[in-house]
Amino acid sequence: MFTNEQTKKILEKAGILAGRDFDEQLKNAAEEGKSIEDYLIEKKVLTSSSLYEAAAAYFNVPFISLKDQTIRKDILLSIPEPLAATHNLIAFDSDDKEIKIAVTDPEDLEIFEFIKKKTGLEPKINLTTPESIKETLKQYHKTLKAELNYLSGDNEQKGETMAGGGEDLKKLAEDLPVVRIVDTLLEYAIFEDASDIHIEPEEKDIVVRYRIDGILHNVMVLPKSAQLGIIARIKILANLKVDEHRLPQDGRFKITKDEYKVSFRVSIIPTFDGEKIVMRLLNERAQILTLEQLGFQPKSFEMVKRNISKPHGMILVTGPTGSGKTTTLYTVLNILNTPKVNISTIEDPIEYRMPHINQSQVSPKIGYTFAMGLRAFLRQDPDIIMVGEIRDEETAEIAVHAAMTGHLVLSTLHTNDAVTTLPRLSEMGIPSFLIASTTNIIIAQRLVRKICTNCIQSYKLDKQTVEELTQQLDIPRILNKLEKEKIIADAEKGLESLLFYRGKGCKRCNNQGYKGRIGIYETLEIDEKISELILQKAPINEIKKHAEESGVLSIVEDGFIKAKNGITTIEEIMRVTKE
Repeated sequence: MFTNEQTKKILEKAGILAGRDFDEQLKNAAEEGKSIEDYLIEKKVLTSSSLYEAAAAYFNVPFISLKDQTIRKDILLSIPEPLAATHNLIAFDSDDKEIKIAVTDPEDLEIFEFIKKKTGLEPKINLTTPESIKETLKQYHKTLKAELNYLSGDNEQKGETMAGGGEDLKKLAEDLPVVRIVDTLLEYAIFEDASDIHIEPEEKDIVVRYRIDGILHNVMVLPKSAQLGIIARIKILANLKVDEHRLPQDGRFKITKDEYKVSFRVSIIPTFDGEKIVMRLLNERAQILTLEQLGFQPKSFEMVKRNISKPHGMILVTGPTGSGKTTTLYTVLNILNTPKVNISTIEDPIEYRMPHINQSQVSPKIGYTFAMGLRAFLRQDPDIIMVGEIRDEETAEIAVHAAMTGHLVLSTLHTNDAVTTLPRLSEMGIPSFLIASTTNIIIAQRLVRKICTNCIQSYKLDKQTVEELTQQLDIPRILNKLEKEKIIADAEKGLESLLFYRGKGCKRCNNQGYKGRIGIYETLEIDEKISELILQKAPINEIKKHAEESGVLSIVEDGFIKAKNGITTIEEIMRVTKE
């Protein structure tokens, strides 16, 4: 499906429809709630073939009709069916250097790059009609579905035997179509930079979703008949019990290629329609970011640098699950990682391997907890200790005592902002004088999606949005803070006078308008005044007031600065900060 602008240029170049006539037809199509493409074909202004032949000339690629063309099975299956159906493309010919692909969108560059990596051949793009693709996709059903046929629900007796018999399931997991589907799911997830893969059985099919930049997206729908095979295949990869269907299971496996090395953490749970699989992807070759890349504002950046150079005390990072806390800690560890210090970490799980750092993973099954690991570390002559998370009183107590006795301790907690971390430590039984004397800095954070730089555009907030934001947030205070930070010239003019940004949506960002993520932060340094307030057991509001007066940016304020600077959107800030 082409954009309106593209369709207009295609038809103008081919001399089918002049600009003014096109605008009139576009208006009519909009009134009927139809795309211009469907409307023109329906009104017989043109045919699908004439439109796509004209488009082929416009994009300077060959046009191909796949009608009545039988494609060699090995060529057809070089692009798996779920991918072909999702991206409307068909591989119809190849030699030892090139693979010829029929597509409806010649600008889907990311998928062409994926095909090039997957097949090792140079994609040669040909344009065809959507009807042609739809018809040719049926050839998959004769191949892939025929191969999967013996798994189908029609043969219930066989299905029951499969579900019970481990050996049958192992054979099934080695079947070529099953291997092909699973390989594609994993490779495509790596290519799309997904952080998680969800394979969810439903009554009549299997839905596959990827979490990309923190948001789940439907990627493909697989036939129900493939369910047993796919689950068995992933269980074998993760070294799990193939014939266990009633209990949750956890495992892991690794894929190593020249371009990447990715670990998959696998979690399987039984559901009504079968077993649901979630796989977390951990790229072991991912570059560790610098503090600058994380997105700290200048003052916060200086604060963090100052506190990580201290020889002892606690550096705490807080926020909900999936807010990038571990990435921040790894970034700090990477700066501290020199031959002069002994660094030990206890994690659940170890997400990235770091050279010259002693990383240990908890194992509750055998009683190896954060507290036990932390206690053992103190006998290992450490300088710096990272604890994956302070979850209980015992871990908190040992961490605080380690910080007090000359160690630098890095850890995470689950609190909504930096200031509420202080009462949280009190609730865990840590005396006020220890909190005041050992805590160096608390960083609260969230992750927001970044606007796609390829399709960014500016706009002004409408009256209704301004009213909604005013109801939910203290807008005057935020604007005053933006003025103090020299982001805006005059806070008095209000939100409606400011330019903000968003992504229009393009091929590069899969029409999402976002590409990549960045952190928004609240950085609280425990200065003398805050230490005094902690010792006096001052109410949380008093500590917050002092933090604000000393210029600490809240998460929302940092978010608004990044939204005003065109890094993220107001919608993203609201999405991640609503409590």
